[in-house]
Amino acid sequence: MKNISFPLFSTKVSGVTKRFNLEDPVSRREYFDLKARADIEKIKEYLEAGNTFVAFLLGKKNSGKGTYAKLFMEAVGREHVAHLSVGDVVRNTHKELSDEAKRAELLEFLQKRYRGFISVEKIFDVIEGRDTKTLLPTEVILALVEREIDRLDRKAIFVDGFPRNLDQISYSLFFRSLIGYREDPDFFVFIDVPEAVIDERMKHRVVCPVCQTPRNTRVLCTKEVGYDATKQEFYLICDDPKCGGARMVAKEGDSLGIEAIRDRVQLDEQIMETLSTLQGVSKIYLRNSIPVAGAATTIDEYEITPGYRFELEGSSPAHGVKIIQEPWVVNDDSGTPSNSLLPAPVVLSLLKQMVEVLGL
Repeated sequence: MKNISFPLFSTKVSGVTKRFNLEDPVSRREYFDLKARADIEKIKEYLEAGNTFVAFLLGKKNSGKGTYAKLFMEAVGREHVAHLSVGDVVRNTHKELSDEAKRAELLEFLQKRYRGFISVEKIFDVIEGRDTKTLLPTEVILALVEREIDRLDRKAIFVDGFPRNLDQISYSLFFRSLIGYREDPDFFVFIDVPEAVIDERMKHRVVCPVCQTPRNTRVLCTKEVGYDATKQEFYLICDDPKCGGARMVAKEGDSLGIEAIRDRVQLDEQIMETLSTLQGVSKIYLRNSIPVAGAATTIDEYEITPGYRFELEGSSPAHGVKIIQEPWVVNDDSGTPSNSLLPAPVVLSLLKQMVEVLGL
């Protein structure tokens, strides 16, 4: 982001030399406990006392917003915190409309709580896809979100996917009042991810055709890798034994990488830059990458996203495939060679900055 400053953040703890496997939940809990125990306890005490917050996650598409929210909940506990994806709320509503009882319940809710310029019947047509020309108004989205929050029984929430366009920014200024959180702190969480990271994540992602588990040939490898001599290419083999060694495949269109979502990315940047100048709302800044030149003094090596490449063990595919792991280096948006960080150290930064924002 050219017009937003994302300061460097150090994760190093003096005297600590232990390496953690940040892909393993048990090891990750130990990592958070060692590096952010005091901060986690302060946040837990705040939440257990009945306090909440509304945090808006703001980042480019595929920047990992949901992942960061879920790891935050893993660190402090899920009892008092929820991740609310606006996109998921709308998609789940679409599914509910096929159930007559849930459809009737939603109709009753909207008749009581919705205020807008299109009828409830038309809202259903838009959600179900019968009306493809009318966009779902923000007033409807807010009503659906309010309904979801009612179900959460007053938890602190991470809002993912709102505001989604420039017109919704004005609504976001009063979001906590609209949903009944009148005195709760609200703040923005800006997430900076280099376009090169998003591009690589998209271009190299694959999925198991049996269990639909996603992986990435560049940065999220499976235990076994095969080689197709005909196509002269390596491929990942699903780790789940129930899938019988299924070959993971790319999704159609992913080869275009970030260019397939260029318009969305540019709009996300506009929204972030506009909200970064807003006065009266606290802000947290998370960065996914760190320049290679200063990485050794600010982060531990195991916190860097590993990159993978493959070689044949011998002269024939029958000899097997050698998996080579090394720190993943990409150019950030200014062209500086950088290491992409795993989600856990980014969440570490979130925990520490949240303590400051909440005044704990």
